[in-house]
Amino acid sequence: QVQLVESGGGSVQAGGSLTLSCAASGYAYRSNCAGWFRQAPGKEREGLAAISPGGSSTYYADSVKGRFTISKDNAKNTLYLQMNSLKPEDTAMYYCAASLYTVNCPMRPVGFIYWGQGTQVSVSS
Repeated sequence: QVQLVESGGGSVQAGGSLTLSCAASGYAYRSNCAGWFRQAPGKEREGLAAISPGGSSTYYADSVKGRFTISKDNAKNTLYLQMNSLKPEDTAMYYCAASLYTVNCPMRPVGFIYWGQGTQVSVSS
């Protein structure tokens, strides 16, 4: 049984930083693509970043490029999202996700089959 457990969300002021973590069990990040998404109330789930199995390729949405960094520690089987220069519009529920893709990592929710429970990020101005 696959479980993805996120942590690290919270409330920060604009310009601040947070790092989200997503520990996996029953799933190996070293073998497949993984990603981070967010969903604000009344909006569709948005793909933020994805990372290849080996970690050599990363993909970012324009909205977070240059501010967010996706990474992982395959030995710890944990995925990370470092978020810098946070803005009020970054406020949302953040989700990690695991894919069965091994190349051409997707950025849309349809490409992912396992999801964490979500962690709230709130950015105040």
